[in-house]
Amino acid sequence: MSRKTSHQQSRNTIMMFVGMMLVALNLRPALTSVGPVLKTIGDSLSLSSIGQGVLTTLPVLLLGLAAPIAPRAARKLGMERSVLVALILLGMALIARPYLGVSGLFLGTAVAGGCIGVMSVLLPGIVKRDFPESASLMTGIYTAALCTGAAVAAGSTEPLRIAFGNAWHPALAFWAIPALIAAAAWWLQLDGKHTPKTPHTPTTSLFKDKLAWQIAFYMGLQSSLAYTVFGWLPTILQDRGLEAVDAGLALSVSILVQVPTAIAVPWVASHMRDQRFMLVLVMLAILVGIGGSIYAPIEGIWLWVVVLGLGQGGSFSIALTLLAVRARDADTAARLSGMAQSVGYTMAALGPLFVGVLHETFNNWNLTGVFLGLIAVGAIVAGLGAGRQLYVLDH
Repeated sequence: MSRKTSHQQSRNTIMMFVGMMLVALNLRPALTSVGPVLKTIGDSLSLSSIGQGVLTTLPVLLLGLAAPIAPRAARKLGMERSVLVALILLGMALIARPYLGVSGLFLGTAVAGGCIGVMSVLLPGIVKRDFPESASLMTGIYTAALCTGAAVAAGSTEPLRIAFGNAWHPALAFWAIPALIAAAAWWLQLDGKHTPKTPHTPTTSLFKDKLAWQIAFYMGLQSSLAYTVFGWLPTILQDRGLEAVDAGLALSVSILVQVPTAIAVPWVASHMRDQRFMLVLVMLAILVGIGGSIYAPIEGIWLWVVVLGLGQGGSFSIALTLLAVRARDADTAARLSGMAQSVGYTMAALGPLFVGVLHETFNNWNLTGVFLGLIAVGAIVAGLGAGRQLYVLDH
C-alpha cells in the first residue's frame, strides 16, 4: 500500500468518525427538548395529560415504524447517503413543527422520530463495517455523543424559552441548527467517495431467531424506560415541587452522567465472558434511580437522577453493542439492528403513553413507579438471554 493511499484511508476514517459523532449528537434533541417545556406546550395548546403522553410517545413509535425503511434505503442509496437524506429531513421537520399548530407539532415530531429511526438502524452497520476490530468501543463513543446531545437539549431548552421572551416555539426550532450542521459535515465527507449499496440477497429471517427476539425485547424495554424519563421526568419533578428550570436541569444532569457509563460499560463487558452481569447491574441502577426520583424526598433528587443516568447510559450502550457483537458480519448487524429497533421502539412507545394514561386516571405518580419497575424487571429477564455469548442465525 502506497503512503498516499494509506494517508487517504486515514483521512477517510477520521472524517467518518467525526461525521458519526455529529450525527450521534442529533439522535435525541428532537425528543429531549420537548420534556422540559411539555407543561408549557400543554397549557399553550390545551393538551391533556393523554395528549401530552401521545406527543412524547409519537417519536418513539416512529423510531420503530421507520426502522424497516432503513435497509430498503440502504439498498437503493447506500447507507451513507440514506443517513444524509434523513439528516436533511430531520432539520426541516424541527424547523417547521413548532409553527404549524397542534397538527403540525405532532406531524413534525413524527417525521423527526422517523428520521432518527432510520439513522439509528444504519449506524451499527456502519460501525461493524468500518471499525470491525473496535465495535464495542466505537459504539460506546458514539453513544456518549448521543447522550451529550440529549443532555444539552434537555438542559438548554427551558433557558432558551426564557431567552426568547418565554416563547417555546423558537426554543424547539433551535435544535434544527445542529442537525443541519451535521448534514453539511456528513455531505462533505461523502464528496467523491464511493458509497456501496447494500446487496439484497435471500437470507434466513431474523424473526425466526430466538436470540434476535431477546435482543429486541431488551432494546424495547430499556428504551421504554429511557423515553419515559425523557418525556415525563421534568413534569414529575415539577409536580413534586421543583421549578421548571431545575426540573429540566435534573433531566440534563441525568442524561449527561450517562456519558461515562456509555463508554465504560461496553468496554468492561467486552473483557468479561459475556454481557449478562453488566446488563443486570445497570438495570438495577435504573430501578433505584427511578424509585428515588418518584418516591424519595425531593431534597435528594440530584443523587437519584445521577444513579438513574449512570444506569441508563450503560443499558443503552450495551443494547447498541449487542446489535454489533451478536452478528457475524456487517450485513447481519444491519439486519439485526433493523429488526431489533423496529420491534423494540414500537414496544417502547407504549411506556410514555401509559404513563400519561395512568396520570390522567389517578392524578398522581404512585402507580407510575410500579409500572416502570415492572418494565425494568422484564428488561432484566430479556437481557439474561440477550447477554449470552452467542450469534444470531447460528443453529
